[in-house]
Amino acid sequence: MNRLKDESSPYLLQHADNPVDWHPWGDEAFRIARQQDKPVLLSVGYSACHWCHVMAHESFEDEATAEMMNSLFVNVKVDREERPDVDDIYMGAVQAIAGQGGWPMTVFLLPDGRPFYGGTYYPKESQYGRPSFTQLMGAIHDAYHNKRDQLEAQADNLHQALKRDVLAIGRADDSGLTTDLLDEAASKLLSSIDRVNGGFGAQPKFPNPISLEFLLRHYDRTGAGTALQLISLTLRKMAHGGIYDQVGGGFARYSVDAHWLVPHFEKMLYDNAQLSRLYLHAWQITGDDFYRSVAEDIYDYILREMTAANGAFYSATDADSEGVEGKFFVWTIDEVRAALDPIHDELPRALEIAIEYFGMNPQGNFEGSNILYLPRPPAETADNLGLTLAQLTEAVTKIKDRLYAARTGRIPPGLDDKILTSWNGLMLASLAEAARVLKRPDYLDPARRAGDFLLDQMMQAEDRLYRSHKDGRSKLNAYLEDYANLIDAMLELYQSTFEERWFVAARRLAGFVLEHFTSEDGGFYDTSDDHENLIVRPRNLQDNVTPSGNGMMARQLLRLAAYTGDAAYDAAARAILRKLCDAMRQYPQAFAESLNAADMLIRGLDEVAVIGDLGSETGAEIIDLLRLPYRPNLVAAWAPQDVDQHESIPLLSHRTAHGDKVTVYVCRNFACLMPVTSADETASALGIK
Repeated sequence: MNRLKDESSPYLLQHADNPVDWHPWGDEAFRIARQQDKPVLLSVGYSACHWCHVMAHESFEDEATAEMMNSLFVNVKVDREERPDVDDIYMGAVQAIAGQGGWPMTVFLLPDGRPFYGGTYYPKESQYGRPSFTQLMGAIHDAYHNKRDQLEAQADNLHQALKRDVLAIGRADDSGLTTDLLDEAASKLLSSIDRVNGGFGAQPKFPNPISLEFLLRHYDRTGAGTALQLISLTLRKMAHGGIYDQVGGGFARYSVDAHWLVPHFEKMLYDNAQLSRLYLHAWQITGDDFYRSVAEDIYDYILREMTAANGAFYSATDADSEGVEGKFFVWTIDEVRAALDPIHDELPRALEIAIEYFGMNPQGNFEGSNILYLPRPPAETADNLGLTLAQLTEAVTKIKDRLYAARTGRIPPGLDDKILTSWNGLMLASLAEAARVLKRPDYLDPARRAGDFLLDQMMQAEDRLYRSHKDGRSKLNAYLEDYANLIDAMLELYQSTFEERWFVAARRLAGFVLEHFTSEDGGFYDTSDDHENLIVRPRNLQDNVTPSGNGMMARQLLRLAAYTGDAAYDAAARAILRKLCDAMRQYPQAFAESLNAADMLIRGLDEVAVIGDLGSETGAEIIDLLRLPYRPNLVAAWAPQDVDQHESIPLLSHRTAHGDKVTVYVCRNFACLMPVTSADETASALGIK
């Protein structure tokens, strides 16, 4: 066992019995590097990463390779999900060196932490146009001892390029924050959508839910039919593809092809959090139950397989089981026949239906087995089988139940059971919103449990958060994205329950961000002002697989400004968006979450205060009007009786009911219309036709 044996990260523990003398990230590794005058070999990955496993098996588990690593370097292993700050800094260096990045990430550092060379996966033997890992290590060792001046110069140049203390971008005022910005960004995004298969670009295909959320907002604002058509194409193609687990629900990370057929089979919490919300919103806009069923399948999967006993959500499941990628998820026809045998008397055509519905064939579509997918729309499949759509739907439900039951007998992929505040915030926000939109108390109860866990176990003294939790222990300072996503979750929980405690938590967290993360030139750093001292203070303004902390924070600050009238929230949000206005216009796919915030700022928010009995017929009608339609720029607050001064939620201050009627105050930009007392009047005040 090496130094990783006492870590909590499942990824680090996967490497705890390597012959490599791994160090976790920390001062000790760099102190030893200075004492022994060795470069640091930094390896960054995550537990569900397929190519991380490949490199581990080829190199880190190999005695001869490990001996070379131990002799020439001080070796440091980092879980990118626990330490996004370290990952972001050195990924920036790798992208500058190699022109692209990814995981596993392999970076060589001077003993002071400055990078001088790096890349991603290196094979054991030279192939794929890449040197072997041992060849690379030999060359690095030689350069370190014989060309140190060149390495110092390279490290200095990279270090300067990585600094983000001052970002001379954007504008000093709101002149760039216009509807023209939103229109141009939407036009660029729509032009890059694949008109045949949906999604952005060719292959590999990533779902990119943040950009699709912005396009939903664009449709809601403009009514542009092309936008809805292309969004719908994308959502249907994804949900019919192999990237979607047709048996158990939930999406894999991405597909390696243009057709959404062959995924990398790992399932990440953050993908399913964002995609469940996207499908929920698509249902709100269209009323098409297909989108609702996909969203509910994702929620059910998360609650069934990805929820800890403490109520929080696990991080990921692996792509591999029994050392084989995708083995858990794929099927031969014989395996399907055996699984369906128990329902043969009840459904004699079960196998025929399964083969036709899921596009199966004897040769398979993936290494001799079948990735289940829908090769044609269900209505067309029903016609081919001589069934009605209702008959097909009933049969497929029974078939899926049997396949799922049979699959539980297989060895499952590895589970990354650490709990991350940021990803839990994304999932909780989606689940809490779904609970009110779908009227699902069975979603609201687990949402409350998750919220309680996050506030009880992930919040330290003085409103400071932890990043990660596992085996009863919370650790690591949280990052901007942790705060931003948890604030979003708290506001969604408030709007689903109207329990004041969630709103109070959101304000406290926002106050901590404003005090400890703010940059003098606008926006926020990714780390707090008392975080560990790294070679640079990371400040990533672009979306990645999750929304950027700055973009998410801007949207939450605008919501808090609408609830409270506090100008500090509004000013901080504008400072972010002013800085990004030109970047959003030029590179919308990199700044889609900031565009969502810009949409909120430019269009303005509907601020709605409701006073009275929500259990009454009128109260229920009004709440349904506020909760069920897609209204991304609406905030709602409620009090059961007249309010004088409300300290936590000033939007409720000085609101009184008219007689014994439920009374609604609709405001925009801190100016209110006359109060109304019916659902029809509320709809009129909100501009709902």
